[in-house]
This record gives sequence, C-alpha cells and structure tokens, in this order.
Amino acid sequence: MSNEKDQQHPLYSRDRALINNLLNGEINDYNLAELARLRIRYYGFPGARDIQQDLDKVLQAWNLTQEELYEKTRQIHSRGLAYKSRAKRQDTEDWS
Repeated sequence: MSNEKDQQHPLYSRDRALINNLLNGEINDYNLAELARLRIRYYGFPGARDIQQDLDKVLQAWNLTQEELYEKTRQIHSRGLAYKSRAKRQDTEDWS
C-alpha cells in the first residue's frame, strides 16, 4: 500500500478543457493527434485520474485501441498534417 498522494499536473486546467472538447468532438486528424499526445502525457502519471478515465472514454467512443490510435497518429504525423493549420508558423509544432 502506497502512502503517496496523487499529484496535480501543471497543465491540468488547460488539458481538462481540451479533453472536454475531445469528449464532444469528432474523429479528425487534429483530435486524434491531441488524444494521442494527451495519452502519452498522462500515461503513468500519479494523479489526474479523471483525465485518464476520460481519455479512455474517448478511445472507447471512437472505437479505437491505444495501438490503433498510435498507428493512425504516426501516419498523420508522417504526412505533417496534425498541427499544420493551427501552427503560428508552418514549421512549428506544439509539443507542450
């Protein structure tokens, strides 16, 4: 039994809003990339349990496994399309 308390992720508030959008959003390249990015960010994180559960809900709602999600996003990123329209400059990416 662990005595460690759950931690608060420093990007929780910003990510919470993104995840709420994903819960109500549709499958598209941007949302797939965001879902994969957030799953990687929160994988194994000792806290933000609600976010982790909601990321699982999005996967289930979109009828995807984690492996399928990552395969799709690898394809999206290989084409350079995930964040192209949202980047301030064409050569920037958001890895925050």
